[in-house]
Formats: sequence, structure tokens, C-alpha cells
Amino acid sequence: MSGSPSLFDAVLLDRDGTLVEDVPYNGDPEKVRPMPGTRAALDRLRAAGLRLGVVTNQSGLARGLFTVADLGAVHARVDALLGPFDTWQVCPHQEGDGCRCRKPAPGLVDAAARALGTDPSRCAVIGDIGRDMAAAAAAGAAGILVPTPVTRPEEIDAAPTVAVDLADAVDQILRRQALAHAGLAADPAAATGRGTGARRGTVLVVRSDSAGDVLITGPAIRAVAHGADRVVLLCGPRGRAAARLLPGVDEVIEWPLPWIDPEAAPVQAEAMRALTARLAAVGADQALIFTSFHQSPLPLALLLRMAGVPWVGAISDDYPGSLLDLRHRVPPGIPEVERALSLSAAAGFGLAARDEPVLRLDAEALPTRSPVDLPAGYVVVHPGASVPARACPPRRCAEIVSALARAGHPVVVTGGPDERELTAQVAAAGGVDLGGRTSLAELAVVLAQADCVVVGNTGPAHLAAAVGTPVVSLFAPTVPFGQWAPYRVPLVRVGDAGAACRQTRATVCPVPGHPCLAGVDPAQVVAAVRLLAARAAAEPAEGVR
Repeated sequence: MSGSPSLFDAVLLDRDGTLVEDVPYNGDPEKVRPMPGTRAALDRLRAAGLRLGVVTNQSGLARGLFTVADLGAVHARVDALLGPFDTWQVCPHQEGDGCRCRKPAPGLVDAAARALGTDPSRCAVIGDIGRDMAAAAAAGAAGILVPTPVTRPEEIDAAPTVAVDLADAVDQILRRQALAHAGLAADPAAATGRGTGARRGTVLVVRSDSAGDVLITGPAIRAVAHGADRVVLLCGPRGRAAARLLPGVDEVIEWPLPWIDPEAAPVQAEAMRALTARLAAVGADQALIFTSFHQSPLPLALLLRMAGVPWVGAISDDYPGSLLDLRHRVPPGIPEVERALSLSAAAGFGLAARDEPVLRLDAEALPTRSPVDLPAGYVVVHPGASVPARACPPRRCAEIVSALARAGHPVVVTGGPDERELTAQVAAAGGVDLGGRTSLAELAVVLAQADCVVVGNTGPAHLAAAVGTPVVSLFAPTVPFGQWAPYRVPLVRVGDAGAACRQTRATVCPVPGHPCLAGVDPAQVVAAVRLLAARAAAEPAEGVR
């Protein structure tokens, strides 16, 4: 299990303002000045086995302000001062040239990943402005912003992750790598009481809450399945359909947990006794309780103890007493997928050697074709959300559908059975209405065949990630973007990331008019769809050394 795949193979860095001081249109190697602490930070990445690349816009070439030879001399000086880089990828074009490589387009990130023999999803990108973060996201890479005096506040608000300097960014990358493998190199007996390499009987895994929450726990559950004889998943009613789509799950138990469900019934002693009896009937050798960063595993841990489960692990900041055998801790800001995966790793469960830490569905649980005939090259717009504060207003969604249709994109509008009125209103602007006409499994097929999905922070965003379809994320900032964004899939974030609802965890918008999403410009969504579609069809980007 120690051979479990790592999160990152490579780190890609912007040049000016990140590696070296920003000297506009610099063609003189004598003007190269490294940013403080850069060499030491890069050497730590090299020592960890990560390959390094540079991705940089250099429009001075197109402007005639320096030559390719001048640029090569500058880069040779950077190599001499900071150590050699494994690839340099340069966009020589100006704004408006229509190239596919100039950041915020993802071409340079794609090209660097190819040059390093990896995938953008296995790369971290470090830069100092919003263009760097947008290029990373559109390629499906992890972005880390290191602000400088030229970084705008709105760029900081929108960044998935922010570091105080390059050393801090490196700390974050290495911390995420370590969390994904915590405990895997050690003897699993230390965590489980069983012999090294032994499969571990029946493991009960728990992930209550909604479909999206269940989906993002998928990689962690696959890791458990790789080391267990049998996996039983306990979930809530809202996550049942998603649970049945996860690979590695042998049995699903549906049971509402009143300390998790947002519309929970009162706690009743008889219901808790029945749940305890059902848990005891599983005969689990171990249990892992997966929660979001704001939830507590301890109520269920108590019931598991009463059910006789001999070993229980969970992430808990609160003191658990004797309720947990494994009390795992995770620093704030870690993506929820990696947070869950780190718990599996801490318990000694790692992904199979060829299994990537990405969202995935069980192909055998999916229909073989879409439930309806749809036009080629369509874009899905999903206007609803499980939490009202995260939903784009219906009128604005209708305007987005209209704008996409005018731009030549066939549009399909999706929604659940209780959203038929909403989808009818939105689809009337120029889309095919599939509201209430698909199961979750059928929706997965519809999303898989789409060019792109326009969706808020809700379950279908993670379903799109699980089938590998690019996402235009209408993301309300009530929860951290870096933790809840669609994971390892090309995306563009749209919406006001600095709105007053930021980090409130509100379920109903606390700001009149819902400005974070009501102000979305449909033309921006059309541009985002065009960018993601162009990436999918792009030829290799041109690079200059």
C-alpha cells in the first residue's frame, strides 16, 4: 500500500514576480534578481522528487523588445541562480493574438505537463496574479497564489489557495503530499492491530449528507476497498443515489443522522437503538467516519462503540476520549477530497498503484446511453442547488442559456424532480429541458457526453468532475472555493469571490439581491465555455526556450 499514487508529479511556476523580480520586458540577464528564499524553496521540491517547470507570458518577443537569444540568456541566468528547470514553456504572443498558450488560457500548463510526461491534474501551479490561477484551473491543475504588491484584492479572493511567500507555497504542497500518504509507509499493524499486508475484513465507512459529499469521498473509499475484504457504506437519504455509483462499495445502508442532516427530525431514543443494532449487524472489524471540516464524528463514534465495533477512526479536532482509536487531524484549507483521502491513508489504506486520486464512478452502475437523444456538442446548464445560497438566480440562468444558444452552443437544462418548474423557466430561453427526467446515474451519462457543464456548488458539479467533463463553476463564496471546487477537472470560476457572504456558510443568501451570482455576466460564461472547449480541441502549444 505504500506504492499508492502521489498527488503531484510536478510544480510549475510563473517567472516574473514569482521566481524573479518583475522587470518589465526584461531581455538582460544582468537584471535577473531572484525573489527572497527562492533557491531554498525550489531545492526542497527537488529533494522531494518533484519536477519543476516554468510557464511564462513574454509578449516582449512579439513586441520586438528583445530577441529569442536574449530570452534564452535570461533563462540561462535564472537556471544558474536557481538551479535547472525541467521544462520552460513560454508564450511569445501579445494580448489579442488569439493564441491558446497565453495565460489565462491553459496552453502553457498543458504543454509543460506533456513535456514532463505527466498530466496537468498532477501538477501544482504557483504564480502571483489571477491569470496564473485561471490557467491552472482551466487545465485541471492545483493553483497556489503568492501575492505581491501588484496582485489585486479580487485575485486574492478568487484564488483556490493563497500562500504568504514561495516557501509557504512549498510547505503547502509538501504537506498535501504527506497527508495523502500518512501512515502508508509504516506498518499498518500500528494503526489497525493487524499484520502488515493483511486484508482487513469488513470495514464500515460513513459519509452522510448530500450526493456531492458522498462523491468527493469516493477516492478515500476506493483506498479502503483496496485493502479490505468488504466495504459497507453508511449514508443519508440525500446521498443514497450517489453511494450506489461509487466503485468499491459492497453494501449501502441508508440512515438519516440527525446531527448531520440539514432538515433533521428530532433525536429519538428508539431510532438510535435501531441504528445501533443495525451497525452491530454489519459485523465490522473497523469503521472510518468521514465528515466535512465543520462536522463532528463523535456522536456516531459513540454509537459505533455501543454497537461493538472494535476500531474506529475519524478526523476530530475535539477531544474524543476513548471514542476513537485513530484521531486524525488535518490543517484548514485542504481540499475535501484530499482531507478524506488523508484519513484513509492515516488508517493504512492506500489507493491501488494504478488508481489516481480523482473522482470516479462505477461504469457498471451507469446506463449505456443517454435517456434521450441530444444534439452533438451540447452544453449543460444546471440551475438548481441543494443549498439556496449557492444557486444562481433563475432569471440570470435563463440569460446564460440565451447567450450560449446565440453563440451557437446547443444547451441542455437539467434538474431533479422537484426542480421541474425551475428548469422549464430556464430552458424556455433556448434549451432542451431535462428537468426531472433523469436519475442520478442517467444524469451522469448526460454530463459525460457534454462539452461543458455550467453549474453552481452542488452535487452535479462533482458528478461532472467524476465523469471528467469541464465545469464553469458559478461558485458562491459562502464556503471556501479551494476546499469545495470540482476536483482535478478543467474549470473556470465565475462570480464575485469577495462578496459579503464570503465564508459565512449561509444556506440562504444573507445579502439582498444575491449579488455574488446575480451579477454574473452571461458573456463571461460564454467566454469560459469557449476557453474550455478550445482546450479540449487544442493542438500542442508552441513553446519558446
